[in-house]
Amino acid sequence: MSADLARVDPGQMPEALCRACVGPMRVDGASVSLAGGPGVRAAWCASDRTAARLAQAQYALGDGPCQSALDGAATVEAADLTRGPDAHRWPEFAAEAVSLGVGAVFSLPLGVDGTTVGTLDLYRDRPGALSESDLRIARWTRDAVTFAVTDLPPGHEAVGVVMARLGLSPEQALDRIREAAFAEGRTVGELAHEIVLRGSGFGPEPGEGHVCPAPHR
Repeated sequence: MSADLARVDPGQMPEALCRACVGPMRVDGASVSLAGGPGVRAAWCASDRTAARLAQAQYALGDGPCQSALDGAATVEAADLTRGPDAHRWPEFAAEAVSLGVGAVFSLPLGVDGTTVGTLDLYRDRPGALSESDLRIARWTRDAVTFAVTDLPPGHEAVGVVMARLGLSPEQALDRIREAAFAEGRTVGELAHEIVLRGSGFGPEPGEGHVCPAPHR
């Protein structure tokens, strides 16, 4: 996967990364979400619309396998969201997932040296646990995604731009980018690349005068 991604244009990297996650495993979709602080989640990329809506549902509800994986810094497997323990553990998220035609979700925390920076989330249309082979591939993919995410300069640079222009903390800047991306129907990765490439959005352009900090929420 790393060799293929090395040939991808930086602007297309997030989406290519998510699509590459799906092929090696028997899953139907994948997304990568970033955690900028307690309660702050952003869908960095998604392989398809369903994966994107699942990610949005989890940070909108503040509950689900993704949140549990972040809280426990451990892989969470929700093999059957249609009934049983998994459906009862996250009732609101399970209902939303099933309404999207999803039967199972698997979340793996991303991070190094004990620091969790986000999650790799996989879904299946039908209920069913990952096989040992798929779980090994998922863990390898998780490590590759962790490296790719922490090595993607547009995301970090975009947060820096918004911080400087609006006087926000890193968590608040990431939250503001997430909200703008959601409103525009794009992923955070796409918007971050545009902010860095064009230097536009989120307040006056450099040289246009002082930027008054936005009120902290």
